Amino acid sequence: MKKSLFLFVAFIGACGGRGGLLALMEASKDSFIKELEQKNNISYTKVDNFGAYIPPQCYTKTLDADGTLHHPCYACHIQPKPPNFWNDTELQEAYSFPESMLVNPYKNLFIDKSEFVKSISDQEIIKYIRTSNYFDKDGEIKLKKIMLKDWKGYVPDCYFNFDQDGFDKNPKTGEYTGWVAYRYYPFPGTFWPTNGSTDDVILRLPQVFRQDKQGNFSKEIYKLNISILEAYIKQKDVKLDYTVDEKKVGQDLNDDGTLSTTDTIKFRTGLTFVGKAGELQTQGKLQIEPGLFPAGTEFLHTVRYIDFDENGNIRPSARIKEVRYSYKEEFYTSGEIKYMMDQKLKETHPSFSVDPSPQLEGFPGDYEKGLKNLFGWRYLGYIEDKEGKLRPQTTQELISCMGCHDTIGATTDSNFSFVRKYAFGYWDKNYLKGVPEPKAYYKKFGEVDEYTFYLLNNKSGNEFRSNDEVIKKFFDANGNLRKDMAELLHRDISVLLYPSKERALLLNKVYLWVVKNQTYRYGSVFDIKSLENTVHKEVKPRQETGIKELIY
Repeated sequence: MKKSLFLFVAFIGACGGRGGLLALMEASKDSFIKELEQKNNISYTKVDNFGAYIPPQCYTKTLDADGTLHHPCYACHIQPKPPNFWNDTELQEAYSFPESMLVNPYKNLFIDKSEFVKSISDQEIIKYIRTSNYFDKDGEIKLKKIMLKDWKGYVPDCYFNFDQDGFDKNPKTGEYTGWVAYRYYPFPGTFWPTNGSTDDVILRLPQVFRQDKQGNFSKEIYKLNISILEAYIKQKDVKLDYTVDEKKVGQDLNDDGTLSTTDTIKFRTGLTFVGKAGELQTQGKLQIEPGLFPAGTEFLHTVRYIDFDENGNIRPSARIKEVRYSYKEEFYTSGEIKYMMDQKLKETHPSFSVDPSPQLEGFPGDYEKGLKNLFGWRYLGYIEDKEGKLRPQTTQELISCMGCHDTIGATTDSNFSFVRKYAFGYWDKNYLKGVPEPKAYYKKFGEVDEYTFYLLNNKSGNEFRSNDEVIKKFFDANGNLRKDMAELLHRDISVLLYPSKERALLLNKVYLWVVKNQTYRYGSVFDIKSLENTVHKEVKPRQETGIKELIY
């Protein structure tokens, strides 16, 4: 799916009206990037840390001074489900870093931000996070409206104007953009809102998935195809929240041998999409396998500040910290993925490599077109500049995305959220409130309450054990999980995921410190204080974590 895409101009206000705009429109991409570099003291091409795909969380001290063991590592490094064949459970046992990453490069984690936080009033930060940097005063997308013509990367085109099913519409034309929002269970640890950010994920499938057999757009066909894809990705049956007339779509969805009505999609070999996509699939022109997205799939992930209403309920802010975009450029079969993973293992793993230490990984691409992973996906994005306007992320900043979206046991075709989907639709005013706790399955432990299991094993609410609010709420004086809070969590995950208003304000101010300093490459921050008590500044080659009982 090729598009004619353009670069935004974040600093248009300083360019002197229409004349300035025309000058910028005619400016070269190189001069535009150079101006962004000078303004933010960054480089779009220079890479200081090729190992930035190893995130700050991986430097967590798993042992307290008193010998108490904390085990957050299993959340990411786990025995995978094929067609993800990257079993990285051994990373639960040791800090297996390339030599250049033995010294922790994320120095932002060790800086106290108290003085900066004191300088920002509550009123200032509330006004800041409630001011959109995505839309202008006319409701137009800034990154789409103000642009240079020679940019080859993606520019956001989602209006966040969702109907009740989560389908995005252009508010001026009334046309669907193809973007569809869904609700999902946040991934354990850093990604919980109580640890600093709210977010959303929006999916767009290629046009053929949105068309009936005559080639006309059909929301019903599109919604059903997304649910069929959900069955493929989860590799299990999917229950619909409505009834489908199988005769109308020409597909035996529940696999009962007749065309009737059903609210169930039965996962099995040979499950076929409906509409135009189904025709192409039958003709062998559309590739799909269990656990894999089709080529041309897009994801939009916006990371936001923590806003709240008068009742203390949290919600995503109008201001966006990051716009993250991924596009599946190529479809690889499970066999091809297995082969490529085996080759990568030989190149980078100390058990197979001639060099006994782990080797640095590489990712083809650049800041404009995005970086490409092993599964055929490209990743690029936008992030706040020092004035809070969105700018393209640098190559260095994009490398940090790859640690979670390349070879890691916890993902499904490089994605975290879709396998965790529980409903169509964008977040409503309840934002996770009243949602029951999700289940997780581990071969060694069977089915567990996922968030409770994390608290029991980590004895904290995030990797760095810096969330004092969760610790005080969920653990007693002896460090044991409180049964009464666990019972509440089973029924409503917001009791864990919601920060207090005071904590939300604090975390918003702390993140603004990184924005003003433009030091994303030195790590996003997770608390006001230095984390030297719970994070290693340096590790030895293959240093053991102290974790003996693996979770898989």
